[in-house]
Amino acid sequence: MGKIRAAVCREFNTPLTVEEVELRKPQTGEVEVDLHAVAICHSDISYWQGGFGGSLPAVYGHEAAGVVTAVGENVVGIKEGDSVCVTLIHACGHCTTCQSGKPTICETPVDNLGQSPIAMGDEPVFKAMATGAFAEKVVVDQSQLCVIPEDMPKDSAALISCGVITGVGAAVFAADIEVGQDVVVIGAGGVGLNAIQGARIAGARRIVAVDMLEDKLEVAKEFGATDTVLAEGKPWSEVKKILGRGADAVLVTVGVAQVYDQAPRYLGWGGKVVMVGMPHGDKVSTYSPLIMANQGQGIVGSKMGDMVIKRDIPWIVDMYQQGRLKLDELISGRWTLDQINDAIEDTKSGAARRNVIMLK
Repeated sequence: MGKIRAAVCREFNTPLTVEEVELRKPQTGEVEVDLHAVAICHSDISYWQGGFGGSLPAVYGHEAAGVVTAVGENVVGIKEGDSVCVTLIHACGHCTTCQSGKPTICETPVDNLGQSPIAMGDEPVFKAMATGAFAEKVVVDQSQLCVIPEDMPKDSAALISCGVITGVGAAVFAADIEVGQDVVVIGAGGVGLNAIQGARIAGARRIVAVDMLEDKLEVAKEFGATDTVLAEGKPWSEVKKILGRGADAVLVTVGVAQVYDQAPRYLGWGGKVVMVGMPHGDKVSTYSPLIMANQGQGIVGSKMGDMVIKRDIPWIVDMYQQGRLKLDELISGRWTLDQINDAIEDTKSGAARRNVIMLK
């Protein structure tokens, strides 16, 4: 067991405490990563608030990048010294969904408490989202890592691990946007901006960003939104005026159930709603099955953008290196681990794109 510093949650919705915990060495198929940067995602906040359940004490954080410092037995394609993105996508590689090319929805359960590598004395610490990256180091399964160029900035690389692949993938893979189609992205935060980038890459004709804040809508234009609509009154009516009809795809990137109630109103005939943002588990939404069935519309879930990380993260990195995908511009602020509670509060305000905890 080695000792590291981590931000620990001991009670939901109360400040995290930065303290020393124990981290065991990697076992078969596992890798130890010295983290350089970890970003704060709204899913981390939902977990911290108790909206996703889970055990306590816990270490959250799942959007990270760093350098491999140790590997367990039977690890393939990853070695000490490699720079890597660290994701929450723990895939067994053998279940039906993994074999069907859908590792983001791997069916094999993961015991994030009983098999957690993090402990405080005799007490195991819940490794949230199979990662536990609000810490100086992590031990994760090799399936969660993708090797990246050594010279790539780790703060920008960290964003790829969740917010970027989730947003870009939701547009390119889950929505399956075709050239010339019209797209609405609800929410112009970190994931929403990447969904906008994904729609642009896919060749959408019009990309309409919808948000409650004018400042965020202005930023959305920098990332590829052709039009913006303020989320007040009946924004779907304004969108249809812009498009001349309903949208082919509506990507909901905010975790608010009421927004899901409204999302089908933006759709045209044959369009689809893509569910990206995750409300708390006790929240529900309603819609009209009659209208959606009659107009041939659909609703589809998108977890982590339906990405296959060892295939798709190198593509994302290459797009970034070519200047065709913005990453550096997504970072709103850089914080230390001791400032994590301040960074969380800033993220909760809704104004931040992505706040990054710098560990090196």
